[in-house]
Amino acid sequence: MEEKVYLTKEGMEKLNEELKSLKEKERPETVERLALARMQGDLSENTEYAAARDALAFIDGRIEEIEEILKNVVLIEEKNGPKESVDVGCKVTVRTNGSEHVYHIVGEWEADPSKKKVSPSSPLGQALIGRRAGEEVEFEAPAGKVVFTVVKID
Repeated sequence: MEEKVYLTKEGMEKLNEELKSLKEKERPETVERLALARMQGDLSENTEYAAARDALAFIDGRIEEIEEILKNVVLIEEKNGPKESVDVGCKVTVRTNGSEHVYHIVGEWEADPSKKKVSPSSPLGQALIGRRAGEEVEFEAPAGKVVFTVVKID
């Protein structure tokens, strides 16, 4: 992976915390489990050994993935005050059917629609990027066409 990875400060901190936990806690514990399982004898029928080996492979893969992400990270700067138009890092308030919702435009790795964090490549993100307060926007959601108005951009 050599493409840039856009993250907020919060997203980068979470990845650093996960990396620290993997390296300092989970990996050493798993290596210990593997060593204990290895001492039980025949490895061909040792399910504890196989499980620990698989867990270690997963942890090592995740460590490598996080290190690669952090090597290519571009920090999304969150500026205070109102913005002219929607861009990555903005919080956007929209109104639809009389109710307001706030979405945070974040990088791909942080996107979590259940927490109203959307990436610029998602259908909603694509519809919002570049829009200004007061504009009416429509986009195709899985449930059908959605029309809303951009109320505020922070």
